[in-house]
Amino acid sequence: MIGKLTGTLLEKNPPQILIDCHGVGYEVDVPMSTFYNLPALGEKISLLTHFVVREDAQLLYGFGSAAEREAFRQLVKISGIGPRTALSVLSGMSVGDLAQAVTAQDGARIVKVPGIGKKTAERLLLELKGKLGADLPLSGGATAVGDAASDIQQALMALGYNEKDAVAALKALPAGVGVSEGIKLALKALAK
Repeated sequence: MIGKLTGTLLEKNPPQILIDCHGVGYEVDVPMSTFYNLPALGEKISLLTHFVVREDAQLLYGFGSAAEREAFRQLVKISGIGPRTALSVLSGMSVGDLAQAVTAQDGARIVKVPGIGKKTAERLLLELKGKLGADLPLSGGATAVGDAASDIQQALMALGYNEKDAVAALKALPAGVGVSEGIKLALKALAK
């Protein structure tokens, strides 16, 4: 119903923010990854949103990228995973990290997220297999190459590689490579 909000950022109270859209203030819950990239108070902001209507509440969740929103939507489809848990997962790991964990079927990485136990992590991996990973765009629309490189480096470091190795692998990648393909190529280079 409400797919996008553009307005002025009025308040930041993690994980909730208040956006003034032409005189109407929207309270929006955002994952910490989006929260850390917010502009200063009083600045213009634009977020993609997901609107949840429950018997006792109407909640609005905001995301800095289409990939985050898509990952959130895939997470809330899983039995036992509600919007709060999905927000927690996206706050605890980037979409790239989540996609890597799903592709590698690495439940140990997901269990590190507060509120996620072993059984929930296993169900999450099972349900997301084939839905989240190489086929999911890891950036929203036109993203700068620097952002893709940063995401690839973070994914490699989350997999246990040190910063020096991750940076060396990035230098070997072709220019303009996407995040998903870049991670695959970097992992192949590091495996040699």
